[in-house]
Order: sequence, then structure tokens, then C-alpha cells
Amino acid sequence: MQSILTDDPDSCYDFRKTSLSDEMEAQMEPATARVLGPHDGKAGFLGSIGVRFMIDGAAAEQRFAIVEHPMGPRALAAPVHRHNREDEYSWVIEGRVGALLGEDVVIGGPGDLIFKPRGQWHTFWNAGDEPARILEIISPAGFEQFFAELVDLGGVTQTSPDAFAGLCERYQLEMDPDSIPGLIERFDLRFPSDPL
Repeated sequence: MQSILTDDPDSCYDFRKTSLSDEMEAQMEPATARVLGPHDGKAGFLGSIGVRFMIDGAAAEQRFAIVEHPMGPRALAAPVHRHNREDEYSWVIEGRVGALLGEDVVIGGPGDLIFKPRGQWHTFWNAGDEPARILEIISPAGFEQFFAELVDLGGVTQTSPDAFAGLCERYQLEMDPDSIPGLIERFDLRFPSDPL
């Protein structure tokens, strides 16, 4: 993967090399067919939910990336936020996953796909008392590197507010941390949560 650094916000992603992203790069070969087993790929904890890196942008010519998010019972994934560069598609593998999409609340079960388009304020959570897992398809690729950097920083609970704000700015991600208490109360959630 080539590292592209730019100060132009309308340009391509500002990829930052991190120890986890370096390891991912060493393991990923562009456009090669392969089978990824249920325990393959680097994994980490984001502070409330997990992440397993399955296909990064380099392996898909930057068209998309796929990560898996395991979530503990009642875990809130993130504050209400919006992406300005990418769409997200969450395919529910296990459990029940809730999502706030603008003003709409949806619940998806195994086999359901939740579409979170760029520019829309949203969040998601485990809506059940058992573990849940989703495959997150990110298009175009690049945002998977946000997760890699956050893992390297120790997750959201271990990251300084300034470092987290800088991370969000690099990936054109807007966050509303003030939304957390209302989400916890409204949907009976936990944030942060424990790793699975």
C-alpha cells in the first residue's frame, strides 16, 4: 500500500502509517483470491466494540474495505456521527443490531443489511443481551485505517481528546459526544463496553 499524505481535504485519504496498519499491509496482497477463515485477520478493541480487519483497501484497489465488529451485550458502538467520504453497509451476522439513521430507528437480525450513507448522522449498537457481530463494508476504502489508528492509540477510552479530534479530522468524521448519555438512556445501552 502506498502512503498518500495531503493537506487538501478534497483529495484522497490522508493515510497515516501505524504499527497495525503496517502489519495489515505486510499481510495483504492486491487483488488475489483467497479464503479468510473465521479467526484470520488482525483484531483489536476500539473502546466499546471490537474490530477484525478482513479486507483492506489495498487488497481491493481502494474500492471497498471489510471489517468485522463483534459487540458485547447492549454495547453502543459510537456517539452519533457522520462520514463525509464513505458509505457503510452493516450486514448482521449474529444477534440483533440497532441503528439510529437520522431520526429513524431500525433493528436488524442475522442476514439483514443496514445501509448508512455518507452525510447521514447515525450510530449503531447491540440491541440484545447476547453478543452481536456485523460485517461492515466501507466504500470507498480508507476508513478502515481510522480503526487501525484508534486501536494503536488504545481505543477511544485511552485516547486523549486532542488525539481523537485529530483522528476524526483526518478522516472527515464528525462526532457528537454529547449524544452518548441520551443514547444510553433511550436504548438501555453501555458505553464504553467490555471486549468480547
